[in-house]
Amino acid sequence: MSKTAIFAGSFDPFTIGHKNIVDRALQSVADNVIIAIGVNQEKKHLFTLEQRLHAIQAIYRNNPHVRVESYEGLTTDYARQTGADFLLRGVRNVKDFEYEKEIADINRRLTGIETILLFTDPQHSSISSSVVRELHSYNKDIQEFLP
Repeated sequence: MSKTAIFAGSFDPFTIGHKNIVDRALQSVADNVIIAIGVNQEKKHLFTLEQRLHAIQAIYRNNPHVRVESYEGLTTDYARQTGADFLLRGVRNVKDFEYEKEIADINRRLTGIETILLFTDPQHSSISSSVVRELHSYNKDIQEFLP
């Protein structure tokens, strides 16, 4: 039986850790991944929701096991609507892990939906969305900082 994971977040296009998490999830725990960009997660981004959707969709356009879409409301409600088997979260360090584990435990108790936490490989987590925003504010080209 096929397993589907929801990987939800704000997904700045140049935050390179998300692709590593999706690839690792497909190799180890999920047959399909839905990358879900929350409409309510319109934080202080460099890109609009439409631009982020387009950029992330372009990354996965040749992968039939990954679907990219937006959603409104709570992530857990969206996971239930899509019939997802679990939520997927990426973590960069132990501090992130502790925080995400607390959230995962709360979600499981409230909704019954499990969350799988995967560490981003260090070489894929060096550029974070906050760094992207900072570089952009100084008119720096993010491409020169990517490995």
